[in-house]
Amino acid sequence: MKLLFLIPIFIFSLLSCQAQIPDKEGQIAAAVQAAPPEKQEGATVYGFDEEGNKVLLREGTNEQICIADDPNKEGFSVACYHKDLHPFMKRGDELRAEGKRPDAIFEIREEEAKSGKLKMPDNPTTLHVLSGKEGKYNPETGKVENANLRYVVYIPFATAESTGLPIRPLVPGGAWIMDPGTHRAHIMITPPND
Repeated sequence: MKLLFLIPIFIFSLLSCQAQIPDKEGQIAAAVQAAPPEKQEGATVYGFDEEGNKVLLREGTNEQICIADDPNKEGFSVACYHKDLHPFMKRGDELRAEGKRPDAIFEIREEEAKSGKLKMPDNPTTLHVLSGKEGKYNPETGKVENANLRYVVYIPFATAESTGLPIRPLVPGGAWIMDPGTHRAHIMITPPND
């Protein structure tokens, strides 16, 4: 009797999980909004299938790769980055799938980048992130709402001394260098929220 009561709850739970993942078109439409407008139509897009696995949703024609909002994480966050960052991003996904913690992922990629096993970009390369705790994609307007853009420009192994950048923002939204001297050195630019 108790088991019969639990079966409808289990089925409802499964259906609820599936309902959280937007359809392919919605994921693509939301994800590309992190890219510059002129790059959105030709961007490659990765998103999530019904089981929550990351999958290729659309093969692109330009250098932008976009990632849809992860339904397994709180808040809203989509990102687009230059294709030269893909080996770095893909390696992070692989290590997370293996159950590695963030500090271990950093150390492994640092070692692999220094040895040449992990190819990092030769030139400054940008990641655009559109995120917000209350952010969401509105299918009626075709726009992401309650989210803000931030820019991350990867400059592997650069330092404050080699760039002249401070190690923290000096003014709201000011550019600064994070993780200086490492494979993950990057310029952070977080414009103040409207």
